[in-house]
Amino acid sequence: MPTNSCVIPVVKSPKDYQTYRISPDATNRLAIIFDSATANSSLTSCIEIFDVGGETPPNRHQWALEMFFVIKGEGLAVCDGKSVEIKAGDSLLVPPTGTHLIKNTGSSRLYMLTIMVPNEYFAELIRSGIPVELDEEDMTVLGRLDSLMPC
Repeated sequence: MPTNSCVIPVVKSPKDYQTYRISPDATNRLAIIFDSATANSSLTSCIEIFDVGGETPPNRHQWALEMFFVIKGEGLAVCDGKSVEIKAGDSLLVPPTGTHLIKNTGSSRLYMLTIMVPNEYFAELIRSGIPVELDEEDMTVLGRLDSLMPC
């Protein structure tokens, strides 16, 4: 049955993203787009930015599916010992319990959209890290260089 109510969508731009390094020696940054706190749902979506040579440590999730979409750059995805090269436009789906890592194998930064459902404490892990800022290169890739300019 149709409803007459309409929920106004939440809209964010890169200047609104909160960005973190999970640890001081991490070679990637995670810019949270939406998480349980803002989406009213158990999901986390973020932009993951890998420095040249950067990679995630091997990790796994008990219940969550994790999907990656490569925005820019190239890398290597490893899941349960199987490796596949990835590049801009590729998507990767990691099932629950799959031990996986992503590594930047290119000569520039690797940018990926990462979505995890359910959240499984992913957003809390990210937010427990070290706050950092998106830089001019990041904003250019994310299409909002103008958001760094004063009004």
